[in-house]
Amino acid sequence: MQTNGSLPQHNGEVSDSTSLAIPNGNSEGAINGDLGDKPAPQRTLSNSDMDIIRLIGQHLRGLGLNHTVNELIAESGCMLEHPSAAQFRTHIMDGEWNKAEEDLESLRVLVDKTDSILEMRFLILEQKYLEYLEDGRVLEALHCLRHELTPLKYNTERVHELSTFMMCSSPDELHEMSDWSGKGQTTRQKLIEKIQGFLPASVMLPPRRLVSLLSQAVELQKARCPYHNTRFSSSLDDVSLLHDHVCSREQFPCQTVQMINDHCDDVWFLRFSPDGTMLATGSKDGSLIVWDVDKVTGTVKHKRTFDNPSYGVSYIAWSPDCSFIIACGPDDCSELWLWNVVTGELKVKMSQSPEDSLTSAAWHSDGRKFVTGGVRGQFYQCDLDGNVLDSWEGVRVQCLSCQTDGKLVYAADTHFRIRGYNFDELIDCPIIQETHPIMSFTQNDTGRLCLLNIASQGVHLWDLKDRVLVRKFQGVSQGTYAIHSCFGGLNQDFVASGSEDHKVYIWHIRREMPIAILEGHTRTVNCVHWNPAVPSMLASASDDGTVRIWGPQPSNTANLAFNKNSIDSGRSTPV
Repeated sequence: MQTNGSLPQHNGEVSDSTSLAIPNGNSEGAINGDLGDKPAPQRTLSNSDMDIIRLIGQHLRGLGLNHTVNELIAESGCMLEHPSAAQFRTHIMDGEWNKAEEDLESLRVLVDKTDSILEMRFLILEQKYLEYLEDGRVLEALHCLRHELTPLKYNTERVHELSTFMMCSSPDELHEMSDWSGKGQTTRQKLIEKIQGFLPASVMLPPRRLVSLLSQAVELQKARCPYHNTRFSSSLDDVSLLHDHVCSREQFPCQTVQMINDHCDDVWFLRFSPDGTMLATGSKDGSLIVWDVDKVTGTVKHKRTFDNPSYGVSYIAWSPDCSFIIACGPDDCSELWLWNVVTGELKVKMSQSPEDSLTSAAWHSDGRKFVTGGVRGQFYQCDLDGNVLDSWEGVRVQCLSCQTDGKLVYAADTHFRIRGYNFDELIDCPIIQETHPIMSFTQNDTGRLCLLNIASQGVHLWDLKDRVLVRKFQGVSQGTYAIHSCFGGLNQDFVASGSEDHKVYIWHIRREMPIAILEGHTRTVNCVHWNPAVPSMLASASDDGTVRIWGPQPSNTANLAFNKNSIDSGRSTPV
């Protein structure tokens, strides 16, 4: 932050009656106004002190407390603005445009770039021109346009646009065409705020500087809060500035709010729909169940069951519009099922060869094509009718992800790497290389970050743009089974993964150690997924045959009711 060392400081005495220092420890005399014969020593203000006084003064002025601001200036001896800037501000707010232009000359020596004077002059003349038009002073407006704005030879495109406003027949038409709210304190204040961007902070403070600094402080505290998972307004009115921001652990999804026992065998996979309104779960028993999500209670209700052959459902992929869902089986499954979620009909069962292994799938962003593949070397791009549009030979696919450009597909293969494949141009490129098998991977919404579950290593976070390993998350138990992790929570600031030790691990994306360990499952947790629309809702699937829905700690009243009906209440372990 710049200091205001260039501003003059008055040598006014600080009055005894407002001094916060109580001399000689005589608190009673001080309270009664008797401070003795000795005047309180005057304190020399540091640059930081003067900056703070200026920030407070600017904020008070914005509240209309001008008398208080004048008292603050008189007592502290600290000017809020350079005298030339203060005069400049007054002339603009009073609409004295000729004097405001003259003030620019006195400010010239204080401006870093000489071109800034030209830009400020243009902004002043633009406001002057618009106010003339609104007042019906057409000749003065025309003179300003021809003899003041045009000769500047600056932003000629804007000058041409301004000339079209001469045709407006009424102030309302002018306001609509120009996107300008009209003559007055509001637009003049906005003009000052634009001009402040050209002046050093030591001359004229940036607009609402104190509020800006406080907002930055609040945002930094939120970023450093390990459990911040609640959406707040960016307004400071919604937070207290009297204490630091701290989120309670009870607001985090660490409690089992619902346990689902509808599957008859291991639950291998689950996935919330892109809009967060449905949850799909797939099991070794061959069933694919879709559940409706109640976003208020954070629970689910049975919607529809799709019965697949006895291979089981080990992978699920929702179409971007949530209309269709793909179900894939384990390594020995050569078939893929594409279901219409709305009607419950099987749209297509795809099988190219009995030797195929179609274990993973991903949708292109347009929802009209998808890719599928497996570890036996099949890699297809298909349409909604299951027709193979393109294929790539010899790629042993572990997991897939389509990129937002609609062309590139990322595939993890059996060579411990992720490569990019462009089906349109039939070219591929290396993305990242690991040292152990990649069992699964997923990308965040931006496509830049990627989570990899690595055999015998755990969960790794990669930056795909810079192609660097960012972090290795600690604690999780990962062997050679496929475990699926996810990004989630508010702004996808969290990472969650299942584990072979029967637990769910949650990390903040900037921390290697877990911030929560969820217990309740009795066998390996194969998959976890965060509801993309409800930051406080997490689901997990396990070999114990259950699906658990995790949410925040219920309130005391709700907690009593929950405990009465809970079959096996999951909990989180302090870390």
